[in-house]
Amino acid sequence: MDKIETSDKGRFVGVFLVVTAFLLWGFLPLYWKLLQEVPADEILAHRIVWSFMLLTVILAYKKRFSKIKEVFSNKKTLLLVTLCSITISMNWFLYIWAVNSNFVVEVSMGYYINPLVVITLAMVVLKEKLDFQKILAIILAALGVIILTIQYGKVPWIALILGVTFAFYGLLKKLVEVDSITGLFLETLLVMPIALFYIIFKEINGTGSLTKVPMSTLIILSLAGIATAVPLMMFGEAAKRVPLSMVGFAQYISPTISLFLGIFVFKEEFTLIHFFSFGFIWCGLIIYSLSQVRMLKKIPRKEVQSLE
Repeated sequence: MDKIETSDKGRFVGVFLVVTAFLLWGFLPLYWKLLQEVPADEILAHRIVWSFMLLTVILAYKKRFSKIKEVFSNKKTLLLVTLCSITISMNWFLYIWAVNSNFVVEVSMGYYINPLVVITLAMVVLKEKLDFQKILAIILAALGVIILTIQYGKVPWIALILGVTFAFYGLLKKLVEVDSITGLFLETLLVMPIALFYIIFKEINGTGSLTKVPMSTLIILSLAGIATAVPLMMFGEAAKRVPLSMVGFAQYISPTISLFLGIFVFKEEFTLIHFFSFGFIWCGLIIYSLSQVRMLKKIPRKEVQSLE
């Protein structure tokens, strides 16, 4: 990865980019709501196809196609990219469906608990040892989920699946040695033929949306590639310029905005029980974030840069 810029200007640009990226991700439910008349499965298919087309142009401009050949010549890397592709496709579909089915509050919970799911997976899958603060953070988040489950008689499965799939995706991405844009191109490339076939199939049998929705909706649908790639590109550039701790704190911007949208814009239910449930999760995140800051302070700057 490129060396991190440590100048004031480079860091300012990095902060701007990382905040903007998470702001865009936070407001993404507004975009999907504009496409409510299109089924979630079709939106996903279009998102994959348009993202693939845009990323093809970007990679051609940056002349990065040599990395694609390297991935396809390595069976292990190709398998990991395939797993990434399947996992993120599942995550995207559930996210879009949940937003357009009025579960934005639960979506926000999924991305709040994501960092804690990641460290849980690290403990279970990678056999990593966790300190007391991280274990406490996991317990508090679990209590938050349990409170909501007991009160409403059902597990907040949308939040859990979103949190788990994105956590798995993050762990898999760490094992694939390609930059974020190239990685996303490969992930969309692998499922693009299926997505394109699905769109054509639905149009042929008369169940597709292309001939049934207004032109304005089709234009909005065609912007799915931009909505996907732009914040990711910003995040990729920001990661070179700002400390890892900054990225860690900034990641909570997105679910916070989504939570506010769910409550105040989409008027979804948010009771006192929801507040207590989220409160436990927030306390867990605060403890986790503070433990991360303390850990990073103990690591020599050169090692921190290699992590970033």
